[in-house]
Amino acid sequence: MKRITLLLALLLAGMMAFGQDMKTYQYAERDSLKLYLDFYTPETVTDSTICMVYVFGGGFIKGNRDGEWEKAYFKQLVDKGFMVASIDYRLGLVGAKNLGVFNTEPLEKAVYMATEDAISALAYLLEHAEELKVNKDLIVMIGSSAGAITSLQTDYAMCNGYLNSNILPADFRLAGVVSYAGAVFSHEGKVQYRHREPAPTMMFHGMRDNLVSYKGISFMKVGFYGTDALVKRFKKYQYPYFARRFEGYGHSVAVAGPLTVDDLLWFCHHYVYNKERIQMDGTYTNLDPTTMPPYDFYTPGDLYK
Repeated sequence: MKRITLLLALLLAGMMAFGQDMKTYQYAERDSLKLYLDFYTPETVTDSTICMVYVFGGGFIKGNRDGEWEKAYFKQLVDKGFMVASIDYRLGLVGAKNLGVFNTEPLEKAVYMATEDAISALAYLLEHAEELKVNKDLIVMIGSSAGAITSLQTDYAMCNGYLNSNILPADFRLAGVVSYAGAVFSHEGKVQYRHREPAPTMMFHGMRDNLVSYKGISFMKVGFYGTDALVKRFKKYQYPYFARRFEGYGHSVAVAGPLTVDDLLWFCHHYVYNKERIQMDGTYTNLDPTTMPPYDFYTPGDLYK
């Protein structure tokens, strides 16, 4: 595994524009805010082309669907033959302060707002699948940090029938979920997929992540369950998953997408196309924490003052 900071710098330096391969669509309007998605297509689209619905990160206080880092990553994905739909969502923690186990209401609200918007984006893609040439059975949701939380929470909402998941067709399932430093919020105790099992899920997380807790935090029945906690639930109920734990790293794993495209391709081949019920778990131990950016060990107190 190469140094994340160096590779990202090289990636950005070599980024090329998409040009005519991208089109922008308004998919919803919520709270007087127009929400858009940018839709990128590869040169060749077939019935086996996977559509990656990407949700950006930024702590629910910042971020963009079309940032320079994101566009560089999308180029990687499109070059590998994926469609990419990069979506807006409402930023529900702008101005929030003193988040913690005794003040979870702002986080819950922000997570649910973003999740509702992600579900609306899925509904738009399904409604316009024919014109966009999207295979409804090959939609994977992928996110970084707050976007990873949103991606995991979207599948959780669909499996439990809450929020606005009823706007989606009853038989719709995500083909996969990919989380870079994500977690699931629950106020009903441990994570439970009540009505159907989750989509095959790939999770990347820094084991020293204090911003989106790797192990998870809970008080009474309110909890925020990170990769370690989710893997335990997936193992218990034999749900298919692919976990990569980064020893010595914190929240910077949220931007490890460009480093793990080969893992993503492997996941799509075995879990999405072949529908193999695999449980994989591994830890990267040969990484150098001194190479990580300053935000690697941020806590919520650093962002929500």
